[in-house]
Amino acid sequence: MAQTRETGLPKGFRGAEQGWPELDRIPHPPRRLPLLGDVIGVDRHRPLQDSMRFGRELGPIFRRRAFGNEFVFVWGSRLVADLADEARFAKHVGLGVANLRPVAGDGLFTAYNHEPNWQLAHDVLAPGFSREAMEGYHGMMLEVAERLTGHWDRELAAGRTVDVPGDMTRLTLETIARTGFGHGFGSFERDRPHPFVTAMVGTLTYAQRLNSVPTPLAPLLLRGAARRNEADIARLNRTVDDVVAARRRSGGGDGDLLDRMLETAHPRTGERLSAENVRKQVITFLVAGHETTSGALSFALYYLARHPDVAARARAEVDRIWGDTPRPGYDQVAKLRYVRRVLDESLRLWPTAPAYAREARHDTVLAGEHPMRRGAWTLVLLPLLHRDPQVWGADAERFDPDRFDAKAVRSRPAHTFKPFGTGARACIGRQFALHEATLVLGLLLRRYELRPDPDYRLRVTERLTVMPEGLRLGLERRTAPATTAATPAGDGSLTIG
Repeated sequence: MAQTRETGLPKGFRGAEQGWPELDRIPHPPRRLPLLGDVIGVDRHRPLQDSMRFGRELGPIFRRRAFGNEFVFVWGSRLVADLADEARFAKHVGLGVANLRPVAGDGLFTAYNHEPNWQLAHDVLAPGFSREAMEGYHGMMLEVAERLTGHWDRELAAGRTVDVPGDMTRLTLETIARTGFGHGFGSFERDRPHPFVTAMVGTLTYAQRLNSVPTPLAPLLLRGAARRNEADIARLNRTVDDVVAARRRSGGGDGDLLDRMLETAHPRTGERLSAENVRKQVITFLVAGHETTSGALSFALYYLARHPDVAARARAEVDRIWGDTPRPGYDQVAKLRYVRRVLDESLRLWPTAPAYAREARHDTVLAGEHPMRRGAWTLVLLPLLHRDPQVWGADAERFDPDRFDAKAVRSRPAHTFKPFGTGARACIGRQFALHEATLVLGLLLRRYELRPDPDYRLRVTERLTVMPEGLRLGLERRTAPATTAATPAGDGSLTIG
């Protein structure tokens, strides 16, 4: 069956209702309005949290209608496990992700399954995330983290609280830019976000807004926003073009991701990435490679500040394993198993890429209950999957890093913790992100006591990704820990594949 270039779906496929023959069996919110659909009481700025609310009310599979289009959502662990079957289901590029196509094109995150550049780029770039490559990035990660702690020391000396989401964004942008592309944005030397960050936030916000208006009316209702989006895309393109041009003039770097994009041929076919695709891949890594990690770190710091017992236990592990080593080595980061549990538990409650979509490769029946025609798709709601009481218990809303000790991980069914997606198109940089985030949390715990604002209540802002809104923390500088022998924690760790 032929596919459209715009959607990658079979021609004539409009919405979920045409791919779900027994759609009436799937519950939907009450008070549905003709034409408008399920719009009563919704918050268009927080569609994820709206869907979470409906999911809690309607169950592990439900549907929502908006402006004539029906969307099916899934969060039950049994359903999600079935969707992980790569023989029957594949990644679906839809909703807000498809809205990023004008800026990211056929980059790794936004490519349709039938586009050949995805496999080419994946095979060329996968060695850039090997253990050997990761060890090479470690030193630069440390240097950027030291810029963060220098900035936090100055804020502490001035008696100011720190802007956690803003500073984590500066940190992770500098990290991916310097390690992957040999380029610095000077994020910690600026009073305001780098224009690249402003443009990136603009494109993500616009992509989400497109989902909240009827498609035919978008050019009218979002005319001003569309102009700003075009300017934001032009800014992103110019920035990346300048980085690539500088690398070409220099004659090459140290074998980083940009070198691989520009110089490496596919090991079997000999193909190389085109100049246009290199631009799309660099934008993809700069945006996706820092936006989600900054959110993960921000949520982890929120929970550490709110749970001083957890912070004390994590800090004791850092002191025990790192001692007074001024710059921990690559292997020492992997030994911070409890710190890693803190990160995993934060990603459980608030996975910063909070959903992914799966489409049927051929006619099939989801979990033996729900017929799906070829091309039909559904959106997996990760925050609810990660709170499924059948998997995580009646206290699934509670923050508890021990959910990720080795015994607990082994006892859980597969496919119940998916913060990096699933299958062949899961996040290629997940080990990069996890190493960076664990390193940074260890460094911050060793250096500071975290003081929460007692009046702050967690608010989550959405722009395809999620982030704590307005989170600021007070700091207290710790005295240097006594030298201790570096001993393993001896309690296992989770590997996400």
